[in-house]
Amino acid sequence: MVSKNLPLGPLMVDVEGHELAAEDIDCLSHPLVGGVILFARNFHDQFQLAQLVESIHALRSPRLLVAVDQEGGRVQRPLDGFTRLPSARSLGCCYESDKVMGELAAFAAGFVMASELRGFDIDISFTPVLDLFDPLSLVIGSRAFSSDPDVVGVLADQVVRGMNLGGMCGVAKHFPGHGGVVGDSHTELPSDPRSMTALQTADLVPYGRLSLRGYAGVMAAHVVFPAVDDYPASLSARWLTQELRGRLGFDGVIFCDDIMMGGDVAALDSVAARAQVALSSGCDVVLVCNDRAATNEVIRTLESQAWVDPQADRLSRLAGGAIDQTVDVDEFRMRLSDLVD
Repeated sequence: MVSKNLPLGPLMVDVEGHELAAEDIDCLSHPLVGGVILFARNFHDQFQLAQLVESIHALRSPRLLVAVDQEGGRVQRPLDGFTRLPSARSLGCCYESDKVMGELAAFAAGFVMASELRGFDIDISFTPVLDLFDPLSLVIGSRAFSSDPDVVGVLADQVVRGMNLGGMCGVAKHFPGHGGVVGDSHTELPSDPRSMTALQTADLVPYGRLSLRGYAGVMAAHVVFPAVDDYPASLSARWLTQELRGRLGFDGVIFCDDIMMGGDVAALDSVAARAQVALSSGCDVVLVCNDRAATNEVIRTLESQAWVDPQADRLSRLAGGAIDQTVDVDEFRMRLSDLVD
């Protein structure tokens, strides 16, 4: 039975396998859940993927959002039957050799990626990456376009233009920047000693374009900037409310990256406490992944406080749209083939 008129909630969760289990259905039917993120383990073949997404969308009205990380390069979840996309760094190198061709390649990558995912009714890909390239950052590395923030802005805009024509909005990450630290926030809490002034002339530059382009979301980084705030940016009202909402004027959805990642464990003891702080600091959606017990703990805690997400309307902007059928996707695939890492 479809749960009707159930607004999208502030949690994005995962499912275990290739199809929905009974406990998945129970979790996804909860009003605090607003979306599902798929991982490589959820993909077996294209028919199965279509069935899984259809079953998720059929649970509720309005439909739960379905998301995936499909950046290109080494971050692509569904692979078999999907176009292998170049990394952001490959697009950046192309731009450095030929600006016109680089911008066209970035546009093509955005369109091909979005249109293929929209063909399976997937709503969101968490991309583009706006982090600056630094060879010392292994977790970002080739996921970044360039060390030049202006180049990052130009190429990210082209990716998003392509995504928009492919039926998707852009979700920029990892605000305010993950490229300047060596540590991997999946396993630790990286710290970046730079001042706000230094960041505003470097990592934050691409984010100044958000309100003028087709971005509907931003994902916050599990990185702490002690010169600005003691909390990681993902849990910081200073970063999310004052800087992103205030100075930068962003009015889209703010995502907190997966609170089960190692970084936030160092910040707060309880996963439920992390979710509460993220939401109260300015996040609209918190990802809770790869631990159903923790997901249930977060749901129970927010439920006990009668949590109501006042920004559910923002989430509806992320629902996937129509693909522009006038674009020749095969031509774009050919353009990208020589850039694949």
